[in-house]
Amino acid sequence: MSNLNILSQLSDMKEVDYRNTLALASIIELLVDKGIINRNDIAIKAKELDNMSIDDIKLKRMR
Repeated sequence: MSNLNILSQLSDMKEVDYRNTLALASIIELLVDKGIINRNDIAIKAKELDNMSIDDIKLKRMR
């Protein structure tokens, strides 16, 4: 694989990452604006998920 190809793929990945982050931020802002969740709820859940292992997350989804 050429260096140019690798750089092109990295650029594409950055664009996808940016768009995914923008979509998530937009959804969070809409939910907060509508009073469905608050920023503290998000912070608590983010910390909880960050502390979980991948296996814990998979088990939680199955419940």
